Amino acid sequence: MKKSDILFFLFVIALFLPFFISDTIYEWYKSFNAIHGMVMSFVKFAILATLGEMLGLRISTGVYHNKTFGIIPRMVIWGVLGMGINMAMIIFSKGTPIFLEYMGLEYASTLMNGDFCLAKFLVALAISVTMNSIFAPVFMTLHKITDTHIGNCGGSIKALSTPIPMTRIFTGLNWAVLWSFVFKKTIPLFSVSGPHHHFPASSGHAGIICRHSRGGTGSITSYRC
Repeated sequence: MKKSDILFFLFVIALFLPFFISDTIYEWYKSFNAIHGMVMSFVKFAILATLGEMLGLRISTGVYHNKTFGIIPRMVIWGVLGMGINMAMIIFSKGTPIFLEYMGLEYASTLMNGDFCLAKFLVALAISVTMNSIFAPVFMTLHKITDTHIGNCGGSIKALSTPIPMTRIFTGLNWAVLWSFVFKKTIPLFSVSGPHHHFPASSGHAGIICRHSRGGTGSITSYRC
């Protein structure tokens, strides 16, 4: 294990430890998150998703950071994408049950507020499938475009102010990899594994913190391609 590995994991422990040892910090987090959900989405994805990509880079190349990685621009872009993910989860978690009711499944919205049962799980699965089928391909493509743009700017913060050459990057993407791995494999996996994200978070510390960490771990498998 390298010194960078030790420092990385010490940072992760220091990041999460206060939520487990201090009820005051944990209650503040829950309160602030409830009132300022979009702000916290930006912060959480900026930190956790970037950490996830750093870990993915370490697994694939042996280092956590290189000259084109661009930690600052990557954090900002992930923060913005995180707000989009939060918006999508709100839209699909509310809209899919209404659509199911329109299609004849009565009380689909009510089921999501009730006790766990098979019907509730199936509604949550429908939310996950619709979100990952409609939103995820657009999101993953956009992320790949911004990821490429940061690399083209040498990881510099100027990536945030330089216009993205959408046509050039879009036509130059490796669509074979995007289709065969990202769209064909990871989206179905997220669809099946995602229903629990649409249940209310558990009352324990780990339940809420880990529920909000999905973006960081997902970046390792889905976005580094």
